[in-house]
Amino acid sequence: MTRATAQEPVEQLEVRVLDGPNLYFTRPAVKLTLAVPGLIDAPEDRVARLAARAGVPVGARTDRGRRRVQSWPGPAGTEHRLRFAVRLIAHVTRAVAEAAGTALAVRSRVGPGADHVVVAFPWRRRHAAEALAREVGEVLRRLVTGRASLPRLAGEAAARLRLVDPGPAPDVPDPAIPVVAVTGTNGKTTTVRLLAHLVRSAGKHVAYSSTDGVYFDDVLVESGDYSGYGGAARALAQPGVHVAVLETARGGILLRGMGTLHNDVAVVTNVSADHLGLQGINTVDQLAEVKAAITRITQPGGWDVLNADDPRVLAMRRVIRGRPWMCSLDHDHPALRNALAEGGRGMTVVDGQLTMLVPGADPDPLMPLEDIPVTLAGISSHNIQNAMGAAAGALGIGLPRQAVVKGLRTFVLDPERNPGRTNLFELEGRIVVVDYAHNEAGMAGLVETCRGLRAPGREIWLAICSAGDRTPEIRHGFAYLAARGADRLFLAELLRYLRGAGREEVVEGLKAGAFDAGMEDVPVFEDELSALKAMLAEARRGDVVAVTALAQRPEIFAYLDQTGAKRLGPGRVRQLVRRARDAAVAR
Repeated sequence: MTRATAQEPVEQLEVRVLDGPNLYFTRPAVKLTLAVPGLIDAPEDRVARLAARAGVPVGARTDRGRRRVQSWPGPAGTEHRLRFAVRLIAHVTRAVAEAAGTALAVRSRVGPGADHVVVAFPWRRRHAAEALAREVGEVLRRLVTGRASLPRLAGEAAARLRLVDPGPAPDVPDPAIPVVAVTGTNGKTTTVRLLAHLVRSAGKHVAYSSTDGVYFDDVLVESGDYSGYGGAARALAQPGVHVAVLETARGGILLRGMGTLHNDVAVVTNVSADHLGLQGINTVDQLAEVKAAITRITQPGGWDVLNADDPRVLAMRRVIRGRPWMCSLDHDHPALRNALAEGGRGMTVVDGQLTMLVPGADPDPLMPLEDIPVTLAGISSHNIQNAMGAAAGALGIGLPRQAVVKGLRTFVLDPERNPGRTNLFELEGRIVVVDYAHNEAGMAGLVETCRGLRAPGREIWLAICSAGDRTPEIRHGFAYLAARGADRLFLAELLRYLRGAGREEVVEGLKAGAFDAGMEDVPVFEDELSALKAMLAEARRGDVVAVTALAQRPEIFAYLDQTGAKRLGPGRVRQLVRRARDAAVAR
């Protein structure tokens, strides 16, 4: 948001109740967002006097090592001033709570706008907490615009708060069954589905929530995006469920919090640029902080399964509450050694086999990557990571080793079990890939898959699309990687998903990324299905034809079925991969 107007020196932008553990606390909290131009733009002396009325020492010097630091508001409009405002508002919040008889934990930070501040605190009664947040905004407004002291204003607020009906207590589920929470930028849904399949392979009933809906075993309970608080509640409510696997997306954590008080296992797949500029998350590092929230509610005796090949996920090792279970494609990764030295575990690839590492024992090979269909005979690095995360998560909740191996062997990337995630078909000698790739990491994985399936001397044809709420940088990088990885590139429009962006803005952004990769001739089609038909009309036998199906997945599956396309089973995938690999070695 932009700065508040000069007539509104303090503006309450939002009071959001977070029903479950969240970015700020491991229990339900209230998040108050304020615009405070009256603090950010005012002269230094005026803010110093205001702080003094609030009981905040200003101008006192304190020793910190060899440096001498002065607490002072700093010049108007600076980042120094904004950070001073963050501390001042936290102080005001505590003062109002103490006047009302509550010792309150408070966390504050810079907000999404140039003069925005976010303050959060846990809640035990909903109405009382919401009222407290509103009173903080009002006390701050009167403090900025008037001459009253903070003790007086806080006392008046406390009197009003005592008249408020406290309201209901939190009702976040405290599960009595094992819970595996899965988050990350890419691979969440595939990992969730694979984990659910592993649980079923062990003969247990599983409920899982995902971006496609809530399922009990293989039955869809409710369709829609249920990767948040509501999906967790719905999954846990299924009668007879033994294990819950919960996809936990960025939006759900930020908008309502996580759907359980704890996890038994947390799995973090990766963190890359996606959905930036939304809900105050503007950088990949901020996004990583959000994703790390699931590791802070893992049971102390549980497991936090982390992708050690992603530096931001690896850094979460410092904040996890459970025991570390590190996953890496590099069997000599230092993080694996460190985890084992601390009593943790590892999952890696040794001599082409998915392998578990435990302290003080030889590596335990579970099975060859070629025999794990989700890895596409070992050519898909990101799906190897998904398999490692799912296997670790399943073993972490105590599933038998043989059940995990059986499940890994029988989970296939088909339109029923994993729709839209690297679904493979063969049509008149051409390989067709239907995938959900929608950001740079997803595109890198899609290109890797296409290269691993392409016949010697043949081409990769690729149609891409983008929703309107992607940042220009993400859109550009996405198209750049697509153009670098494909021989022919097509663009498809997502007119139902412009989300406030202009039609030409999205297309031109994708074209610019392709142009910077050296590809100028990029035709545009009205939707994904039209682009796929155009590619199939020109592609030759042995070519790979891929489409990022974000809006027309059912229509694409129906068209491929009508045209006689055959699904690629694990055996055929192995043949294609070996053919491409042998040709590469011969060259």
